[in-house]
Amino acid sequence: MHSIARPSTHDRSPGTRRSWAVLILLCVAQFMVVLDMTVANVALPAIDADLGFAPGDLQWVVSAYLLFTGGLLLLGGRAADLLGHRRTFLAGLLVFTGASLASGLASSPSALIAARGVQGLGAALLTPGALAIITRTYTGAQRTVALSTWGALASAGAGAGVVLGGMLTTWLSWEWVFLINVPIGAVAAILALHIVPSTPAAAGRRRLDVPGALAMVAGLVVLVYAVEGTAEHGWGSARTLVLLVLAGGLLATFTPVERASAHPLVPPMIWRVRSLTAAATVMLGATGILVGAFFLNSLYLQGVLGASALETGFAFVPLVLAIGIAAHLAPHLLGHAGARTVAVVGLAGTAVGALLLSLAPDQASYAADLLPGFVVLGLGIGLAFPAAQVSAMNDVVPDQAGLASGMMSTAHEIGAALGVAVLSAVATAGAGALTGSELASGYGDGFLVAAIAAAALAALGLLAVPAIRPAAGMRPTPH
Repeated sequence: MHSIARPSTHDRSPGTRRSWAVLILLCVAQFMVVLDMTVANVALPAIDADLGFAPGDLQWVVSAYLLFTGGLLLLGGRAADLLGHRRTFLAGLLVFTGASLASGLASSPSALIAARGVQGLGAALLTPGALAIITRTYTGAQRTVALSTWGALASAGAGAGVVLGGMLTTWLSWEWVFLINVPIGAVAAILALHIVPSTPAAAGRRRLDVPGALAMVAGLVVLVYAVEGTAEHGWGSARTLVLLVLAGGLLATFTPVERASAHPLVPPMIWRVRSLTAAATVMLGATGILVGAFFLNSLYLQGVLGASALETGFAFVPLVLAIGIAAHLAPHLLGHAGARTVAVVGLAGTAVGALLLSLAPDQASYAADLLPGFVVLGLGIGLAFPAAQVSAMNDVVPDQAGLASGMMSTAHEIGAALGVAVLSAVATAGAGALTGSELASGYGDGFLVAAIAAAALAALGLLAVPAIRPAAGMRPTPH
C-alpha cells in the first residue's frame, strides 16, 4: 500500500502563489550590493581629501570591492548550493553589513581598502544565495516577474548609486555612503530569519573549490596592482614586468587547479563554448568602460569643472537614462536584427561616445562637451549588455545555464575593476594625479583608450557573437 504524500511547505507546482515579501526583501539586499559598485565614485574627492591617498591609489576604493565580488562569485554560488541558500545569503548579508560599518569608520586608506574587499566577499555570498532563493520560492509567471525585477536592479542600482552618493556626501559626509547600508542590512537580516524559507544543505561530501577561487582573486589583485603602478613606474619597468608575470602565473594556475578538482568552479569544457566566452569578453569590456567612465568623470567634474558632489551625481542622470532607454528597446531590436548586429552597433556607439569624451577640452562645458558623449555612450552600453546576455546562453545546455550566468556576473564585476584600473592608470600617466585640475591633461587619454577598447570589442562581436534572433520582445536572462 502506498503512503499518501503530505503537501510540502515548499510546493513548487505551477499554481502555487507566494507572497512578494521575500522578493522585496531580497531585492533590497541586492540593491545595496549593486549600489556599492558606483555609490563611492562621487564621494572619491571627499574621501581623498579626508584620508590622503597616495597618487593612483584612490581607485582601490572601487577596485577592491569589485575584484573580491567578481573573483568570489562562483565560489559563493557553489557555497549556496552546498551549505544552504538562506544560510549563505544571511552570512553574506552580515559580512557585507559589518564591512560597510568598517568602511564608514575607516581612518586610513589601507583600512578603507581592506573593508571594501571584505564588502566584496559579503556581496559574493549574498548575491547567488538570494538569486537561488528566488528561483526556489517562485514558479511560473511569478518567477518571470521576480527574475525580471532582479535583472532591472543592475542598471537601477548603478544609476541610483551616483545620485545617492552625491546626496549623502553633500548633505551628510562621505562616511554615510557606506554607513547607510548598516541599518538596512541589520533590518534585512532580522526579517530574513522570519520570512525567507530555509533550505537544506546539499547531501554528500562535496567540497568548495577554495584553491581555485584564491588563485583567481590573487591573480586579479596583482594584475590590477601592476596596472595601477604603471602611471608612476611605466609599463617597461622591472616592477611592472615582475608583477605582470606574477599575475599571469597566478591566473595560469587556475586551469590546472580546476582540472585537478573533483568539483571545479568552472568545468574546463565550458571554455570551449565560443558564444559564451565571446559574450563574457564583451560583458567584461563594456562594463569596464562604463564603470571607468563613472570613475573618471566623477573626479573630472569635481576636480576640474568645480561641480559639487550633488551636481556630479545628477550630471550622470542622462547617461543612466540613455542606458535604460536602449535596454528597453534592445529586446525588440534583438528579435529583428539579431544579437550580432545589436552587439556590434552597441559597441560601436560606445566607441563613439568614448571618443567624444576624449575630445573634450581642458575646461569643458558639460552641455556642449560632456553631455553628448554621455548620451551616446549610454545608448551603446544599453544595447551591448542585453545582446551579450542573449549570446551567452545560445549554445549552453540547460544544466549549465546557472554556470553560464555565474560566468557573466563574474565578467561583469571583474570587468568593472579592470576598467577602473586601466582608465585611471592612463589618466594618471598623462596628468600626474587623479585629483584636482591636473586631471584635465589625462582625461582625454583615458577615454581614447576606452574608445579603442570598444572598437576592438565591436570587431570581436562581428567575428564571434552568434547571429541569433530571439523572439521579438523576449527579455534576456538577468545576469
